[in-house]
Amino acid sequence: MTTQQALTSTKVASTEPTWHRAIRDLPREHGFEPLHVTGHIPADLRGTLYRTGPSLFSSFGRRYHHWFDGDGAVSAVRFSDGDVRGAVRVVQSRGLLDEQKAQKPLFGGYGTPSPRSWLHRLGGGQVKNTGNTSVIVWQRRLFALMEAGLPTELSPDTLETLGERDLDGVIIQSFSAHAHRIPSRRATYNFGMRLSGPPKLDIYELPDAGKARRLITLPVPAAELHDFIATDRHLIFFVPPLRLRILNMILGRGSYSENLNWSPEAGTQIIIVPIDDPENTVRFSAEPFYQWHFANAFERGSEIVVDYVRYPDFANNEAIGNVISGDIRRPLDGVYHRAVIDPRREKFRSEAVWDSAVEFPRIASRAISRDHQFAYVTADSARRPMGYFNGIAKIDVHSGHTVRVDLGPDRYPSEPVFVRRKDAMAEDDGYLLTLVYDAGKDHSSLVVVDARAPDAGAVAEARFDHHIPLTFHGNWSPA
Repeated sequence: MTTQQALTSTKVASTEPTWHRAIRDLPREHGFEPLHVTGHIPADLRGTLYRTGPSLFSSFGRRYHHWFDGDGAVSAVRFSDGDVRGAVRVVQSRGLLDEQKAQKPLFGGYGTPSPRSWLHRLGGGQVKNTGNTSVIVWQRRLFALMEAGLPTELSPDTLETLGERDLDGVIIQSFSAHAHRIPSRRATYNFGMRLSGPPKLDIYELPDAGKARRLITLPVPAAELHDFIATDRHLIFFVPPLRLRILNMILGRGSYSENLNWSPEAGTQIIIVPIDDPENTVRFSAEPFYQWHFANAFERGSEIVVDYVRYPDFANNEAIGNVISGDIRRPLDGVYHRAVIDPRREKFRSEAVWDSAVEFPRIASRAISRDHQFAYVTADSARRPMGYFNGIAKIDVHSGHTVRVDLGPDRYPSEPVFVRRKDAMAEDDGYLLTLVYDAGKDHSSLVVVDARAPDAGAVAEARFDHHIPLTFHGNWSPA
């Protein structure tokens, strides 16, 4: 069975929420081809936006149980002198190829139980590296990431899969989907979780020039960690109180996600790693909470300030998983928070900046590890959808003022990625790029918004002739 044969659309029920029409298999793969443009593409917008997300939602008749488990597809929109071209291809993971050869499902996932025997599970088994969560460009190389596997290298010009990479033996087992570059250090940092035995956190440094290296390996109490954040001098981890029911996993009683037990009595562990002296890591416990994503962090005297999207507990995992079925009974309820940490006194306090539900926070690249003024998030517009975000928002974290952006009825944006305008002086002098699914027309467009006045609507759109399933994360690679 070829990948193209696997890319089939599912008949859409008329009673489902309109955003759920995007949760159908990618209808076709293709290299870079012209996109239909409306509006005016800014002349200084030159480069490529790469994004990834789940794009195949079943394996040989077996529907995945959680949104996180879909096989990934990387999309790209390239801007060059007003010409706009788009491409999208499924990540040809070894696991996907093995299933196509066997003509049956072979793997479980984060929320999908493994179809294999308990003996295979006891031995650890192979994880299908879907590459469905985020992408990075490092030293002109493009990698698709998911947190349970190695980076998967793709051709930046064709999006063809080149294979898993351990970066010359540096990456031990896994590489998180959320790498963070620190401009002042000219380096990117990331971590990987090891769950064979007591949980461990491997922390990595990828310099702009030179070889990758492992900074340190730390024991951690939790079985799940999705993201972290960095200042110029420190790496900060909020480790949630999640513990894995290992025996249930071995015996095949539920999926990995179903066996993550929320243990609030343990609290959330705050870990602060000095980049230049990682052996002197600071650890202490705060009240229990959960977070998927961070916006930024910076240092203010002896304090560390961290902006992130906070949840009261892990119940949101069920709602996020149910995106695949369209049945979101519990709303996505993450709130943009600012935490202030005093590492010397081991103190942690956190307050909401805006009390509306948001996700996928981003800031301007020039503000990374600085006292940023603006954050950009997915949020609800005035027309509240049935379960999924239908707008974006600009948050002034200094004043608390927010601007909601409504991109039209039945249109569902992805994470807004900021691209700086040429010769920009102000922090918000640039563009927001968001991949929008239009349920009424059943296609996806890359929408360009002026970050200074986002409520003015789209400056331009570059439309694919098909839909791209809702994506998670992306990054801009300037020309």
